[in-house]
Parts: sequence; structure tokens; C-alpha cells
Amino acid sequence: MTYALWIVQGLLALIFLFAGGVKLVMPIEEMTKQMPLPLPGLFLRFIAVAEVLGALGLILPGLLRIRPGLTPLAAAGLVIIMVGATVLTLAGGDVGPALFPLVVGLLAAFVAYGRWRRTPPGGSRGSGSADSGYRPLSTGS
Repeated sequence: MTYALWIVQGLLALIFLFAGGVKLVMPIEEMTKQMPLPLPGLFLRFIAVAEVLGALGLILPGLLRIRPGLTPLAAAGLVIIMVGATVLTLAGGDVGPALFPLVVGLLAAFVAYGRWRRTPPGGSRGSGSADSGYRPLSTGS
């Protein structure tokens, strides 16, 4: 299960780093043209920052073994973003394209649930103890 969670976390981090990065560098006028329904430009920038920070929150706490309890919170935040993206796409009349944010949201929910169950209550231990729910990807010693 640990490997599955790490694989999904890595894929989600790449997706959200790309999506958030594109939204950060793209001109606001271009972004608003591509939306199924008009959204304010500053809101789209806020979503971009949240996506990038969420992507970092999926990976860095486990790699650095600092505050692993932040990973399920980051995943839960990304679930909220994907629920909004799915609803917005459906409201625009596009059923097919709404499947992508739905699947990404379900994967983020899998990570949130999996890491929440594997992280102890108050899982903000910085020591990276054995019961933190994170195991290294390789057993170097």
C-alpha cells in the first residue's frame, strides 16, 4: 500500500505542478477564454497557487520526514479543487471532459484517506519515527 500511495502521490504532484504552473504563467485573458464558465482572473491565480502548494504538500513532508500529517491535508485540499473543477466543467455542458478532474479528485481522495490512516493522530511528528506511516522507497541499509 505504501508503494501505491507514493506512486499516486508522485503522479498527482506532477499533474498539479503542471496545471498550476501553466495557470501561473499564462496571461489571465487567455485563461478566462479557456474556461467553460467565466471566472475572475485573481481567483484563477489563487487556484494555481493552491495547486502548486498542494503538489509540494503531497511529496515534501514524506521525503523530508517533517510534518507528515500535512500530506493528507494537502490531498484533501486538492480534492476540494477537483470537486470544483468537475462541477464547473459539468455546468459548462461538457460531460466527457469532466471525467478527468473527477478521476484526479478520486485519486487525491485515495491519497488523503490512505495517508490519514497511516499517519498517527496529531501526525506532525518531525522525527520521522517508524510509526509515522512513511517508509523509505528503498532500504539503503
